[in-house]
Amino acid sequence: MTEMRVLGSGAGSHGGADLSLSGLLTAVAAAAPRRLAVVAGARRLTYADLDARATLVARHLLDAGIRPGEHVAILCFNRAEWLEAAFGAWRAGAVPVNVNYRYVAAELRYLLDDADAVALVAERSLAATVAGISRDLPLLRHVVLIDDDSPAEVDGVDYEDALAAAARSATPLPATGGDDLYLLYTGGTTGYPKGVMWRQEDIFRVALEQRRPGTPRAADAVAVAERAARATPLRMLVLGPLMHAAGQWNALSMLFRGATTVLNTDRVFSPTRIVELADRENAQIVQCVGDAMARPLAQELLRSPGRCAELTTVSSGGTPLTPTARRLWRSWRRDITVNDSYGGSETGVCGAASATGNGKTRYFSMGASVAVLDDRLRPLPPGSEQIGRIARTGRIPLGYYNDPVKTAQTFPVDADGRRWAISGDYGTVAADGSVELLGRGSTVINTGGEKVYPEEVEAVLKSHPGVADAIVVAAPDERLGQRVSAVVSLVPGRRPSDAELRSHCRVQLAGFKVPRTIRVVDEVRRTAVGKQDYRWASRVAREPQHALSG
Repeated sequence: MTEMRVLGSGAGSHGGADLSLSGLLTAVAAAAPRRLAVVAGARRLTYADLDARATLVARHLLDAGIRPGEHVAILCFNRAEWLEAAFGAWRAGAVPVNVNYRYVAAELRYLLDDADAVALVAERSLAATVAGISRDLPLLRHVVLIDDDSPAEVDGVDYEDALAAAARSATPLPATGGDDLYLLYTGGTTGYPKGVMWRQEDIFRVALEQRRPGTPRAADAVAVAERAARATPLRMLVLGPLMHAAGQWNALSMLFRGATTVLNTDRVFSPTRIVELADRENAQIVQCVGDAMARPLAQELLRSPGRCAELTTVSSGGTPLTPTARRLWRSWRRDITVNDSYGGSETGVCGAASATGNGKTRYFSMGASVAVLDDRLRPLPPGSEQIGRIARTGRIPLGYYNDPVKTAQTFPVDADGRRWAISGDYGTVAADGSVELLGRGSTVINTGGEKVYPEEVEAVLKSHPGVADAIVVAAPDERLGQRVSAVVSLVPGRRPSDAELRSHCRVQLAGFKVPRTIRVVDEVRRTAVGKQDYRWASRVAREPQHALSG
């Protein structure tokens, strides 16, 4: 066990200087107790409700023998209990661990073992898979089960019974502080998931703190709460799963600004139901992840333009929106605000999309602590044509949990003693200082010595009126080493030829970037959070059939 937990500052959970996530919730709840905090299906929690139930979770965990610094895994779909359990674990001084509900037994075994999870809060149906591998998890000693109408017989304490018993407990809560650990497991595009360790104050500053441009950072939790109490209450519909950074960070940032977080609790993505939910709850902001969510939602709204009268903003992160998606939203409502942010689990939120660009790639205006680095960790100057890796310095993670080797690789120290968080993304720096996002190094295609960044080709393919979605991957090639291969799904009623799609690409891309192979599928598969499923696409690209004839 190589946890890099830093001891708390000693500020109690109600102290004004407490910038722990638990302390921030308590402060906002004290300032706006009756304001609606969470809408999740039929459940509606005020800030006072959420704060009180988090305290009950904390007392239950402490009474069950969970000690400060130990890890509590959370395995459930989007629901109010996810937030209650996370805040409860933080309040108990423990560390919640996000678990992907799509994982099969082998993946769950790896993550829970790697995270040294001693407790699990899970929906009953999902806990059944963990029960089958429990003998391989000797540290896991306590299970709390959330009822989901599943008939599965699993050993554990019922969630609501646990909270009811905790209401009679007088167990004191430990002090919390901004040095307490925030742990986020991220799968990335390749390899096993890794636990990114942050100080809670740092993740608040770089991903969760909401403030207007020019407004100074809040000095303490009291200042955060005062701003939240003064702010006009907003409602954000969070479509991303809380088990991933995008959904989790948006939900938490809304709570810390005194807004209402509306969770999409459906287990499948239905544009029709999402529009109905946004309309019914008068959502002003919809959070999505890239085109996979943004495009079908815009298309659904175009079919029912009178819906969602309160909706003013669509916010995306995790993967850039294409110009096609932006045009669809503005076709629905010309004055809609489209926010597209850039960031990652290892870097926090780094910047927002700028107006600069050529329509093929995304440009982002980055914060002062963000740079594009060359191979010697030196920031590239504006206007440089050199490609480098996007990185952040200053408030960055402590490292990866249980992985000193990858920690040293991802968080190196430069010649001047500055420590960097190196993202997996490559980019260039434009003359105005904005960063052109090219794509992830783990998916870059090396074809005949030329590097191709898949996201650039995907954006061009998706701008064709006959293409509904696309993923670009490398396929083996005897002569070139790798060739550019596209997996696409088509708009119903459209079937562009291979030659037509290639001609469309050649207008906007260099010849070596044009897909040599195009395979058509009924639906392009994406991850639970809406990102490209490159592993699946690579398998499809290697199949001998289903290529469009040229």
